[in-house]
Amino acid sequence: ILLLWGCSFQGSWRSRGSSAVERAQQYTVGQKIHGFTVKEVTAVPDLFLTSVKLSHDATGAQYLHAARDDSNNLFSVQFRTTPMDSTGVPHILEHTVLCGSQRFPCRDPFFKMLNRSLSTFMNAFTASDYTMYPFSTQNAKDFQNLLSVYLDAVFFPCLRELDFCQEGWRLEHETPTDPSSRLMFKGVVFNEMKGVFSDNESLYAQHLQNKLLPDHTYAVVSGGAPLDIPDLTWEQLKHFHATHYHPSNARFFTYGDLPLEQHLQQIEEEALSKFERTEPNTAVPPQAHWDKPRVDHVTCRPDALAPDPMKQNTLCMSYLITDTFEAFTLSLLSSLMISGPNSPFYKALIEPEIGSDFSSSVGFDGSTRQASFTIGLQGMAEDNTETVKHIIAQTIDDIVATGFEEEQIEALLHKIEIQMKHQSTSFGLALASYIASCWNHDGDPVQLLKISENVSRFRQCLKENPRYLQDKVQHYFKDNTHRLTLTMSPDERFLEKQAEAEEQKLQQKIQNLSDADHKDIYEKGLQLLAVQSTTQDASCLPALKVSDIEPIIPYTPVQLGTAGGVPVQCCEQPTNGMVYFRAMCNLNSLPEDLKIYVPLFCSVITKLGCGELDYRQQAQRIELKTGGMSVSPQIIPDTDQLDLYEQGIMLSSSCLERNLPDMFQLWSDIFNRLVFFQETEKEIFKSLSVQWHLVLRSHVCDDTCGSNPRALSRPAGDLQRDGPGDLQQLCTVKFMKRIAELTDLTSVLRKLPRIKRHLLNPENMRCAVNATPQKMSDAAGEVERFIANIAANRKERKPVRPTIVEVRPLDPQAGSSVSRKLISEPHFKPCQMKTYFQLPFNVNFVSECVRTVPFSHADYASLCILARMMTAKFLHGEIREKGGAYGGGARMGGGGLFSFYSYRDPNSTQTLSAFRGGVEWARAGKFTQQDIDEAKLSVFSAVDAPVAPSDKGLGRFLNGITDEMKQRHRERLFAVTNKNLTDVAGR
Repeated sequence: ILLLWGCSFQGSWRSRGSSAVERAQQYTVGQKIHGFTVKEVTAVPDLFLTSVKLSHDATGAQYLHAARDDSNNLFSVQFRTTPMDSTGVPHILEHTVLCGSQRFPCRDPFFKMLNRSLSTFMNAFTASDYTMYPFSTQNAKDFQNLLSVYLDAVFFPCLRELDFCQEGWRLEHETPTDPSSRLMFKGVVFNEMKGVFSDNESLYAQHLQNKLLPDHTYAVVSGGAPLDIPDLTWEQLKHFHATHYHPSNARFFTYGDLPLEQHLQQIEEEALSKFERTEPNTAVPPQAHWDKPRVDHVTCRPDALAPDPMKQNTLCMSYLITDTFEAFTLSLLSSLMISGPNSPFYKALIEPEIGSDFSSSVGFDGSTRQASFTIGLQGMAEDNTETVKHIIAQTIDDIVATGFEEEQIEALLHKIEIQMKHQSTSFGLALASYIASCWNHDGDPVQLLKISENVSRFRQCLKENPRYLQDKVQHYFKDNTHRLTLTMSPDERFLEKQAEAEEQKLQQKIQNLSDADHKDIYEKGLQLLAVQSTTQDASCLPALKVSDIEPIIPYTPVQLGTAGGVPVQCCEQPTNGMVYFRAMCNLNSLPEDLKIYVPLFCSVITKLGCGELDYRQQAQRIELKTGGMSVSPQIIPDTDQLDLYEQGIMLSSSCLERNLPDMFQLWSDIFNRLVFFQETEKEIFKSLSVQWHLVLRSHVCDDTCGSNPRALSRPAGDLQRDGPGDLQQLCTVKFMKRIAELTDLTSVLRKLPRIKRHLLNPENMRCAVNATPQKMSDAAGEVERFIANIAANRKERKPVRPTIVEVRPLDPQAGSSVSRKLISEPHFKPCQMKTYFQLPFNVNFVSECVRTVPFSHADYASLCILARMMTAKFLHGEIREKGGAYGGGARMGGGGLFSFYSYRDPNSTQTLSAFRGGVEWARAGKFTQQDIDEAKLSVFSAVDAPVAPSDKGLGRFLNGITDEMKQRHRERLFAVTNKNLTDVAGR
């Protein structure tokens, strides 16, 4: 259940005569609708929806509709895909079906539809045992268009050989036009999976599943093992489609406020009416239960960023859950055992500092037919292996003996209550993902949604048997003989061995080639290059028009005022009984030498003790009374001048309305009563420092694309923008590595109170509250009391470095006192720089960026359109199709940076040439009005993405971007012309 991540919301986003929920409740069991029969109609009040379960009469296709008053409608079709080898056939098929179909034979309709629709989401996923194709949109006509394209793609794909070669794998000359250049493996999925398995955590997780479930489909790599992918043939791909992509093996899911009848009619007419029932042989048999535990070992690449080179081992114990059980109970039990500083495994494994953190694979995993639970450590020394095994066994014994504190259980159930009330914009997608695994193996997806019922049943079980959870631990873990202990250690020659194995595989392929094969490879390489270089006629694809876009944005009213002299923005929203609080604290007075510590400060400040409470008690209090409390570093560019910006930290939290005073008391204690120097706090600080280094390290390439040059082009590059994602912050990773290596952290710890005095200071603060109209006055009163409580900390601190400070009102037209304090670097001069970061990945990440104009500039809209058009019409073909990278393109950033990027890219220098080629293409005006209109649709799909009630008004609060400024930007986007685009490309 915790996978829902709080995604539900109440309240209609589209005015209708009657609500979607009410209309769905009118269906009756046995009712026939467009070739389907209604099997079940269930009200799910917890999630404000009505579910309608149907089956298709002719083919047996299963269908679930979740009717909800949400205009962000979603469609998904999933197939049970159970490969028996590691050639990656379901993954390559997922890519290839999106390369053209019978009704839409143009190459790559999937990517072309990104620019012909207002979709809020379009993608496809390959899991271990199913493949899913979801999309969402707020536009009814767009929904029908995308549904046509998706249905034709999955049921009637072209599956052309050249598309298989491009997306899967091929033997091709390094330079396709030069038959004397060396032969090599190429292909999008081939390069993608090399990138995936460059990550040790992904490698370990894959081995863990393969070895815990060795008897059937889970023993192979569904995404494809790089050395096995070249064994897949085009004929095998087509056969897999014929046996797996059939309505009898399909599960359809729709969500939102559009009428179900329209969906059923379109699906029946365009796809299902053309099929007859089959008996798909795709079921996964149960894994045979072991009569005794097993032990195994794998190797990985050494981690150059590890704090201690002698501590790079991983150990996990993984238990297969073979009995029939409630996933709800096991997921709760998993959270109680491993989540937070009060959990028994955190106390036993993390606090003694035997390892750096839990393994990324820990916890309950219900994604396979039979679930599993895994516990273990990463970043440990090899000679601690037996110690860790003993601790895990002893901790399980301790849980069986003593159980869990009642307050821990209540904190977890409180978390579920918040998840049900919190409103998100992507609930349909979260729902589709949440039910996918259960439904895939013929479980009841509707039962999963009855959260209150599951909670009540859980409470009743605890009431009837106080040892209920202990008995589960005894049964599923202590007495379970299907247990795998898997260790992983670094091998200095790991990458070298991988390269040798790939070269050996390549030579085996080459040795078996005849002269005719060599000629065929060369000719097919030229054919593929010719196809990739040909402009495709996409007129067969449906498309919205620019006139379908709403000309005026909806207005978001806010009230601006003050509390105790601190500016406060109040935004009344239908938050479903939740209150959301943010505070921005600028760091203009912070001494320069402390800045590098700000991300660390943010990561630990809500995890230390306060007053009489140690860090464990404080964590429990936060879980019982809030939906979480976090602090993050921020750099916010000015909308008018490139070299002005705001640096600071943002406090964020949420709570149920009944816990409003408690949430602000927690913030008051963090401001006034934070504990730094007790022994327990020193211990947890050391542990948190190591964990924060791991977070930075593991995310270093998650948001690589285009981020690297930020510091070279704007003066605000010395503090992370949004946490650990930016590659520019490798210096921060290295800095945190040094801290993680320290044995005595007292000197670092002493800096935190100094930072706190500067940052947690009402003099430098502004606040924002989102709540219901009925609760806003109470929330405003609590903010006032909070400000009064922390006023003792108020000290005027002068800037400590030569900065130009400009006070910019958040809403100039309102004449309000709510403002931002912007700073500038008077001596900053942009310069051209080239940077290379050597990282242990088999594929590369490439980026180039240019300083352009700020948000309010007349050219900003043209640059947004140019980035999208250049991506779709030039860079995608050059970087992904020809170059084999997993992705690439251009984007215009809010800080005035126009960035080019590629990721999981085997051809760095070729990609840099493609970036320059994209500019020349645009300068030459090699695009049509249709290209411009498509780029506008794509840009507006992002501009008009739904905003949750919790986030309404946030752009104004953080960036000072008012509704009037958004409307002006919107009008400029509509007005962009061919001449505007060639002009900005030339400049």
